[in-house]
Amino acid sequence: MSEYSWPSKNGRCQAAGAAAAWAETVRSLPVGTPIAGEVIGRQPFGVFLSIDGLPEAVGLARVDRMPRCMELPTVGQLVTGAVVWHAEHNHQVGIVLREWAEHEDLLPRFVERVGEVVTGRVTKIAPIGLFVRIADCVEGLVPFTEPVADLAKIVREDQDLSVQIIAVDLELTRVLLSAEGVA
Repeated sequence: MSEYSWPSKNGRCQAAGAAAAWAETVRSLPVGTPIAGEVIGRQPFGVFLSIDGLPEAVGLARVDRMPRCMELPTVGQLVTGAVVWHAEHNHQVGIVLREWAEHEDLLPRFVERVGEVVTGRVTKIAPIGLFVRIADCVEGLVPFTEPVADLAKIVREDQDLSVQIIAVDLELTRVLLSAEGVA
């Protein structure tokens, strides 16, 4: 993962110019407009972009629009997307990146698979249980309970493991798995 930085740290402080050019920015970039640009800052909440053709415009692609299995692009990376909002109070243009918008959320497909045994890869062993990736961008938790707690002693990260899908909560975007009784 790349470190976090503000645009000013990367020599791209556009705040003063963004305020002066705000009316032109909004006129040139209505909601739905496709954009291209470069990542000029990276924070836990999203990435700041310089937008091609509008040197004073500052874009922000927020993580709340990012699929949970993806990572923020790095500073200097070229990206494309579309305008989704304008924030006059800080003169920013909201952007959804194309790769985020085109990504299919596979979690809803697993609702119908509750009870099914699948093979996944252990991605993390945590105090609460094993995290197992059962599909691209779909990870579930095998919580440590009495019969399963011993599993942590014999399982390692990156190991394939057969698990049963116990529950899928679309609202909380969680999958509950069980390794108990799975061969």
